[in-house]
Amino acid sequence: MTSPTPPEGGAAERSRRPLRRDDGRLVRGRRSRARIRAAAGELFREVGFDAATLRAIGARAGMGASSIYRHVRSKEELLVFDLRDRQEEAWQRFRREDDKRAPTRERVRKFLEAQHALLAEDPDLTTIALRATTHPGARVARQVLALHDRTIGLLFEVLQQGKMRRDLDREVDAMAAARAIFHVTTSARIPWANGLVDAEGCRISIESAVDVLFRGLLAQPRPTHNGV
Repeated sequence: MTSPTPPEGGAAERSRRPLRRDDGRLVRGRRSRARIRAAAGELFREVGFDAATLRAIGARAGMGASSIYRHVRSKEELLVFDLRDRQEEAWQRFRREDDKRAPTRERVRKFLEAQHALLAEDPDLTTIALRATTHPGARVARQVLALHDRTIGLLFEVLQQGKMRRDLDREVDAMAAARAIFHVTTSARIPWANGLVDAEGCRISIESAVDVLFRGLLAQPRPTHNGV
């Protein structure tokens, strides 16, 4: 005997429908996550990232251990959320202020400075991003690597535009150049994350490293037909 087909619009079907943004469950979830992130920020500033625990963050947010795990799996994930938001803010700021007529080197400099200024507000963000990449199979690492890919994509966009207007050498591989710029800036942040240099020293290291790279990217004078 076959089971009766549940009426259209029943509880099973409603449970499969995507929730609206103003659905009470989503609203409560967003508020809970906001409380968790605010509590985490307070604890990270008070005791440092390594000393803070997810249980303590939950207690500060007024939640039990089981409740906080419904919203976040690790304290590293909380920093990645913050990193994502700050990266987005940096990218949006760059796009608002970007002068596409400016030399490509100047546009890249402003892009990197906008990014660095926001990261400098909380060095823990850089530390956890660097740590995450050493465990690429972890959930938090995949989130960090996705942010890295987007950063590289935006650098590629700037470099490709420079190449098309012949600001850069026509033989330049814009994607390879974008990856190289990203990796030298990441390397420059390692001493900063380890407390060996301050934020300004990190910024200067990034500027110097990118200057070296650009020596091989800029368009070079082409010899005339008579070799002069």
